[in-house]
Amino acid sequence: MTSDMLPVLERIAAALERLSPPPPSASGLHEADAFIWMPETGHLSPIPEVAGVDVSLLRGVDSQKDLLLDNTRHFALGLPANNAMLWGARGMGKSSLVKACHAQVNLVEGQKPAPGQGRVALIELRREDLESLPHLLQLLRAASRRFIIFCDDLSFESEDRDYKALKSVLDGGIAGRPHNVLFYATSNRRHLMPRDMIENERGSAINPSEATEEKVSLSDRFGLWLGFHACAQDVYFDMVRGYAAARQLDLPDEELCARAATWAIGRGSRSGRVAFQFIEDLTASLS
Repeated sequence: MTSDMLPVLERIAAALERLSPPPPSASGLHEADAFIWMPETGHLSPIPEVAGVDVSLLRGVDSQKDLLLDNTRHFALGLPANNAMLWGARGMGKSSLVKACHAQVNLVEGQKPAPGQGRVALIELRREDLESLPHLLQLLRAASRRFIIFCDDLSFESEDRDYKALKSVLDGGIAGRPHNVLFYATSNRRHLMPRDMIENERGSAINPSEATEEKVSLSDRFGLWLGFHACAQDVYFDMVRGYAAARQLDLPDEELCARAATWAIGRGSRSGRVAFQFIEDLTASLS
């Protein structure tokens, strides 16, 4: 190697270093109580304010609310707790319940704590970033805080192999899941995969039973299963009343329910999401 080539090689090395992402960093974990995982940089981006609703406004899911809140409280206190899967009908408050339970367990004498002082931090993991989950767990393993990793709308398609990686992270591998980390996920699918994918495996495999077990075994790694189902009209009206009371909307109950029913007919469904969207529109109209 000639001395003339050395400056060129140094410039190439510096350029490659700038292009490559920095190693995962555990710094900044006390800046906030919610983060978004950024696998491109190996860092957690703090979220100052989580978009959500108060747990008391979630109606029609009382048993699911109690179970998830208890599980989250146990985890916050350092007691054994389960990974949780919230599955079922769309718009029934699955992701809202996760965020509401996180906010509730962090309250101190009924007050929201200062940023970064909550007992549990919530980390949003995007579905397309599942392959980076082992790196995230490595970052969190040595941290002093407790974390809930939250993946919204989790599902898998044919030829998608990320579910095998997730299986080993949830309940397997010699390292195991860090004691200070829980995994919460929501899905419209009970077993995280479309039924036709499971049926295809059953029809084409040499041992159909084993093939089916392989496909549904991921959902078994979640110790807490919470099902959400489409709500009846009286439950929908109760949701609307709760949101209307929180907004202090001055409207007779009969008129409120009539307008809410018309809104639901226009949407073709009744759910917590539809009730909230109706209240948003009603609030603007009454203003």
